[in-house]
Amino acid sequence: MTSVGLQRDDAIPLYHQIFLGLRDEILSGRRGFGSAMPTEHDLAGRFGVSRITARRALAELASHGLVERRRRVGTRVIFRAPAAPIEADIDQAVESLIAFGRDTQVRLIALDTVSAVAEIAERLAIPAGAAVVRALRVRFLDGEPLGAIVSHVPEAVGAGLSRDDLTVTPLLELLRAAGHRIGGGQQTIAAVSADPALARLLGTEPRAAVIRIERVVAAADGTPLLLTVAQYRGDRYRLSVDLHGVRPAAG
Repeated sequence: MTSVGLQRDDAIPLYHQIFLGLRDEILSGRRGFGSAMPTEHDLAGRFGVSRITARRALAELASHGLVERRRRVGTRVIFRAPAAPIEADIDQAVESLIAFGRDTQVRLIALDTVSAVAEIAERLAIPAGAAVVRALRVRFLDGEPLGAIVSHVPEAVGAGLSRDDLTVTPLLELLRAAGHRIGGGQQTIAAVSADPALARLLGTEPRAAVIRIERVVAAADGTPLLLTVAQYRGDRYRLSVDLHGVRPAAG
């Protein structure tokens, strides 16, 4: 589940790099309250480190009050995200996203068909291992990197996507043009730290502040169409919301 890329020649110890990635997953809600964390053995195998290093990463999470470790039970998340859901108009949100896409420039890094890992499959309501189209793009503003966006769509939805289209046209606009009626979605915004791989894409320093926006867009019948994870530079991205008071009814 983690997207941490370890930098073995970095001054930051490996255990702390693992801790930072797992911490961001917990704080962003990708690892929810009560969910089981990987074991020391799992982490050691995944990152190619010793079990001592993996143990220190989990101990660091525990010392920050994010997880609880129990013998013969394992490690579970005890952090509860404080944010409450906020409802918004999907049509206005889609139009805003399309306008944002038109106002920035895009460089397509990769477009391929891959097998959906468990996390991606769950969000798109498809079987694990099912084929999905994956696009990695870097969005630029005024010639400087602004954000990296990874999008997954079921193969049947994304079969017609091309490199040229994704370079010049927002993905949501392409889905609508293909006849998909967008009926709703869910979006989560969190502050995380850039791992070395992301930092290289964004032209920033590892561990720099990043705004992570995860969005699932569904069709009118509720079927998920698109999973997008966009990570924007914290020093360049601003979120502006117009707030309107409730007008009294005429009487």
